[in-house]
Amino acid sequence: MSLSSHQIDFANALEFAGKTVLVVGGSSGIGNATAQTFRQLGADVHIWGTRAGAADYSAEEGSDMTGLHYTQVDVSDADAVAAVQPGFDRLDVLVLAQGIVLYKRAEFEMANFSKVVRLNLDSVMACAMKFHPMLRESRGTVVTMSSIAGFRSTLANPAYSASKHGVVGLTAALGDAWARDGIRVNGIAPGLTDTRMTTVTTNSPARLEATLGRIPLGRMALPQEMAGAVVFLASPLAAYVVGQTLIVDGGLTLA
Repeated sequence: MSLSSHQIDFANALEFAGKTVLVVGGSSGIGNATAQTFRQLGADVHIWGTRAGAADYSAEEGSDMTGLHYTQVDVSDADAVAAVQPGFDRLDVLVLAQGIVLYKRAEFEMANFSKVVRLNLDSVMACAMKFHPMLRESRGTVVTMSSIAGFRSTLANPAYSASKHGVVGLTAALGDAWARDGIRVNGIAPGLTDTRMTTVTTNSPARLEATLGRIPLGRMALPQEMAGAVVFLASPLAAYVVGQTLIVDGGLTLA
């Protein structure tokens, strides 16, 4: 294979016009910011969420459904993932941003532990496998969503921690296996980001102050900053990056 065929057009490296993107979990938070970023860069963007329709999400919740194609899919149900008929016949970028966390030590109960792992880890594999043929055809990319919890312990959230560690491992394994099909698989591990999922921290001034004090940049991230990392990994700028999980945490895990 000629190396010249892999030269990067830096001027247009973030141009996604003519590309189809699916963001699983794209109805809110980092997933929604990612979906809108790809749309702004010219992509035709589809998102999967759990509610009946796009109108069931509101701007007050941090959701912007403008210009996105919405489908209701319960990705925690592997049979539902296998059965869904996507509204596209080509896929260039698959972003797997689904995830939940249960607080108040609820994850120490086995039913809740299984629920979290099923959504945060099992569904990532189910969705990736569903679209492997399309991604192989387009020589596309996959970007997973782990967490800094995938690199350290989370005292009260064993299922969240285990599942996010699992996503890091799955990203490496699929990156290794699927590179041979022309598919690049990578992921990001967000730190504290201003979304609904982190309100347990942001709504507690003492807890927020303590957390910010451990972040070298001294602030939490915006969802759009995570979206930027996802776009980078999906773009030709990361053409030689395979199986990696990029930590995007303002330096929190450096200590």
